[in-house]
Amino acid sequence: MNNPVHGDLIDGKAISALVLSEVGAAVSALREQGVHPALAVVLVGDDPASHVYVRNKVLRAEETGIRSIEHRLPAETAQSVLLDLIGQLNADPAINGILVQLPLPAHIDETRVLEAINPAKDVDGFHSSNVGGLSQGRAVLTPCTPAGCMRLLEQTCGTLAGKHAVVIGRSNIVGKPMAALLLQADCTVTVVHSRSIDAPALCRQGDIVIAAVGRPRMINASWLKPSAVVIDVGINRIEEDGKSRLVGDVDFASALPLVSAITPVPGGVGPMTIAMLMSNTVRAARQQHISHTQAVSATEQACLTTS
Repeated sequence: MNNPVHGDLIDGKAISALVLSEVGAAVSALREQGVHPALAVVLVGDDPASHVYVRNKVLRAEETGIRSIEHRLPAETAQSVLLDLIGQLNADPAINGILVQLPLPAHIDETRVLEAINPAKDVDGFHSSNVGGLSQGRAVLTPCTPAGCMRLLEQTCGTLAGKHAVVIGRSNIVGKPMAALLLQADCTVTVVHSRSIDAPALCRQGDIVIAAVGRPRMINASWLKPSAVVIDVGINRIEEDGKSRLVGDVDFASALPLVSAITPVPGGVGPMTIAMLMSNTVRAARQQHISHTQAVSATEQACLTTS
């Protein structure tokens, strides 16, 4: 397989296409066993960015053969109504993955909603059971953006063991799970955050730098070690030269001549997040099928024993 890294750029679109191809093959294999992977996407409210994200997720699902079911609810939807819907989706054996698009309206408790999702169908990897399992190194559904970053790093660097990885940001969605995945890959991991002393000096130690702080162009070349591999998770919209544009947390122009490889924004991590969501959905469908088959087999064995 050709390595889809072109010069200093890590091509997230090309690598996500590889992941989606793998997902499509896995979907075909499951269908031969009578399993039709299905993803339920719940969108509450009219946030424009959320609508774009959901549309892209639905398109990728259709491309890979995953059945996508959308539930669009008005912004004033009561929390109890949303929880009832999640309960129905949990109980539906035809639904393998459940994704509640964030952010939710202010009157809805995000934590309570995420905790209501069956961990086996939690394809975002946000349920506390999956978060805890990740920290213990168990095989659980993993948050999609960190999982996508890991695939980019594996494709770019090969083995990660022994490398010093610096994660900038400690959010529950990216920073913390990213650190856990890097530790599983036998990296030495430093997490840099707003209270860190001399953050640039800490970052310069990194063979790998993951930027996930949500501050446009905060990390410039002076923060980076020559030959570092940089994964820029940030997606920030700014006004520049009278135009609106997307930029990352890394000052791309200053970093590019220094580092060995870097993700662009857009076109880097973003496509990987959706690709890993599809991968998680197939993984959930496969595991649920195995669990169901084992349960049926155990029931049949019990009937034979008692007959």
